[in-house]
Order: sequence, then structure tokens, then C-alpha cells
Amino acid sequence: MISELLVPDNMTGDETNSGNPYGTLDSNPYSTSVEVFADESVLKEDWQPEQLPEREPELEEIRNALAPATRGVNAHNLFLYGKTGQGKTVAIDHEIELLQEYADDSDDLNLSVIKTSANNQTTSYQLCAHLIKEIRGGTKKPSGIDQQSMFDLLYQEIGSLEDTVIIVIDEIDAIGSNDELLYELPRARKNGHIEDQWVSVIGISNNLQFRDNLSPKVKDSLYDSEIEFAPYNANQLTTILERRAERAFVDGVLDGEVIPLCSAFAAQDEGSARQAIRLLYKAGELALNRDDEAVDEQHVREARDILERKRIEEGMRSLTTQDQFALLSVVALEIDEETPARTRQVFQKYKSIVDRLDGNQLVERRVRDHLQSLGMQGFLLAETRNTGIQGGSHYRFELKTDLEATLDILGEDGRIDDVVEDLVDIASAKRLM
Repeated sequence: MISELLVPDNMTGDETNSGNPYGTLDSNPYSTSVEVFADESVLKEDWQPEQLPEREPELEEIRNALAPATRGVNAHNLFLYGKTGQGKTVAIDHEIELLQEYADDSDDLNLSVIKTSANNQTTSYQLCAHLIKEIRGGTKKPSGIDQQSMFDLLYQEIGSLEDTVIIVIDEIDAIGSNDELLYELPRARKNGHIEDQWVSVIGISNNLQFRDNLSPKVKDSLYDSEIEFAPYNANQLTTILERRAERAFVDGVLDGEVIPLCSAFAAQDEGSARQAIRLLYKAGELALNRDDEAVDEQHVREARDILERKRIEEGMRSLTTQDQFALLSVVALEIDEETPARTRQVFQKYKSIVDRLDGNQLVERRVRDHLQSLGMQGFLLAETRNTGIQGGSHYRFELKTDLEATLDILGEDGRIDDVVEDLVDIASAKRLM
């Protein structure tokens, strides 16, 4: 037989294992002797939950803002804000889907929804061109015309849509202070740019300060309703993880402390459901890759260290030299046990580090800007303190990331490794690492 002809002289048919180069299936490096996941897709970032009971108050606010569309007028303009991983985008998707179902089953509402992200769209002009591309179904962006002509082209495209138009813009803060489009869109009907249509805008932002930086006329024009998505607490994160885990893991594989620990770690950091789910997923992967029959507390702690280091590594790749100097200054004060430290304290340490490295020294105000930026990126805790009328308000900074991991990664840069080595020696002598 042909199959017999394919077997080498020194190998029997049983040993070929259907062409497996490793012999038996059990010896294949992709095989595993344990079962951890039942459906790990539930732990993926793009998985959409059917329910959001922890966000029911926010969902009700969104529902109330969209409801006027069912009564023949425009839905309220909305601004959703909160840190990443708080369910803002999922909540809007959930309510928009319900509204679309209503429109499909009813003769009272003809609805068009345009959902897009302003990521990499840093001006109103760019965002306008991007929206035109979305409405046209992914064709090439228009270009080579002035801004007003671009706006007019957008109004023309909107005119081809249904009577009620809702435009959802995620990461709306990407356009910064270049916010003319955010002023124009909600007023398009009033200003005669469109007829017999209602246009509403929903903006979503992770930047809690974005709204404050908008021009007063945009605030007045755009945001009829604002909804803050506060960080989840540990109890809320626990119930979120329990629902996911019930579908994602084999029954009985999770130790009883795993979900509470994942929830506690995430709640203490950003209160992010995304972070908690990612931590649970990584803990499960560690158990599976080691053929451990259960996921336990140690897997969670190790998963946290791995994810934290990865986050630090990714963030530090984007740091400028001055960012590094500012971060090193806070690290040095952390090792000296002098944090939280005021800007002036950090600036004095900064000057000594810059002098040693023969770098370009910035003024104190610019160093504070870099420190605040590091706070926004999650490397530092930046708090504002008020000491009364005489003292006024001031910032206090301390390290937020793991000290050892931060020094380890900073030490990979040859420009600052001498300073890092000295800090490592001091930290080790103090048993801080």
C-alpha cells in the first residue's frame, strides 16, 4: 500500500503517528495534559459582554440622552469621560445597538450611526476628512481643499444619510484644542448646512482634562449631557471577573483567591476592568503553559509582575531624554525615602542629575510639565495639595511603578546607565530591591 511505502525501513506504521515529527501526540510541544480554558475568547479585549450591570446608572443616563431621537427630535449631544477600561465604549455600543433595534422595528425612527476613532486625527480638518471616508465606506480620504470646503463636503455626505444621524467619536481628545468641527457639527441644522435631518455627536475620552481645555463655545454647543465613568471598585471588578470566568475557564480550575486578588490589584491601580481581565487571562496562561492543574494566587502575582514590566517597557520607549531625567529624579528621591516630593525638591535632584550627565537643564516650570506628563502616562503619582491661603497649592510626586523594574529598564539606556547603577547600589543596600 502507498502508506506502507512512505514508512522508512526502521519505522513501523504505528510510530509515524500520522506524520507527526515528534512521534506520539503527547510528545508534540503544542500538546498539554491539563485543561484550563473552556472558552478563552471571553477574555479577549474585543469580546463584548451582553450585560453591564455595574454600569446601569450610566446606561440609564445614556438611554435618556438618546431617547429624544425616538420622539422625532435630535438625541442629546453627549460627552463620556473616564480612565481607560471603565466600559465607556462598551456602554455606548450597547445602547446604540438597542436604539438601532428600535429603529429597525419601528416606523418612527430612521437612524444612521457613524462610529469612528479620532486616534491620529489631530485637527478638525483631519477628523472631518476621516468622517467623510467613514460615511463613504472606506474610500480614500479627500484632501487638497480648504477647511470650510472640507466641512461643506461632510455636510453633503451627511445629507445622504437617514433623518437622524448620530456620530460617535472615540478618543475625541486626540484633536486637542483644534475643536472647530466639534462646534460646527451640532449646529449644522441651525446654521442651514443640512435640512430635515438631526445630527448629534457623542464624544468619548480617557483624558479627564480634555473638556476643561475646550473653548467655551464648544462646551456650550457640544455637551448637553456629560457622564463620568468612575473607576470600578474591587467588588464591581469581582462580579465582572466572575461572569467572564464562568464561561472562560474549566469548572473548578480557579483557586478561590484568584478572582478577589485580580480584582484587588486592579482596583488599587486604575480600577480598570480591562486590566483585571488581562491579569486573570495571563494567570490562566501561566498555569496552562506549565501544565498546572489549577490557577492559584502565585500565578496571579507572577502575572502582575510580567504585565507591569511589559507596561513599563512599552511606556519607556516613548520617553524623551528630559522625561528620563525627571523620572530619575523622582526615583532617586524615592530611594532616599523623601517622597511624595514637591516640585522644588524634585527640581533640585534633577539639576544634580543633569549636571552629572552633562545634559541640557530646563527651568523648573518645564520640569514640572514633564513630571505631570509622567503622571498622565502612569509612571508617577501626581497629586495637588493645598496648604491654605499662605502656602497656596502645589504638586507632590512619587513613583507609581515598581522600583526594581523601573531601574532595570532605565539601565538599558547607555546615556544614563551610570546614574542608574549608583541608584541600584543604594536601593540594594537599603534592601528596597
